[in-house]
Amino acid sequence: MPNLEYSILGDKMEIFNINADDLINEVKYFEYYTLKQNKTLFELAKNKNVNPKLLAVLNGLEIDDFLLKNQLIMIPKNNYSYYITKEGDTLTTVAKTFNTSIDNVIKNNKTIYLNEGQLVVNEI
Repeated sequence: MPNLEYSILGDKMEIFNINADDLINEVKYFEYYTLKQNKTLFELAKNKNVNPKLLAVLNGLEIDDFLLKNQLIMIPKNNYSYYITKEGDTLTTVAKTFNTSIDNVIKNNKTIYLNEGQLVVNEI
């Protein structure tokens, strides 16, 4: 399994108000997968070589959820690290988490509000 950096805050993450530019970035960071048969989140995570907690958070699912045939799931791409912000995070703390510069954090994220629960990505 690739060494993906991640942080989980709570059980769910919700994404609001996605515009066309955000969708372009989303395709860059994620692939969409339609389930061909029913399976557990753990089975899908193992098949796609992704951390199950990260997969659950990205899709607003519980870790023990059962996935249904034809359900559309967002799969994180392996060449990115993912971090979900916590209360009190700054650009400096996020950059340190990724072991990169603030400029790289800004470059890889169109909008950064640093609200609790925001997904931030970094190219590996």
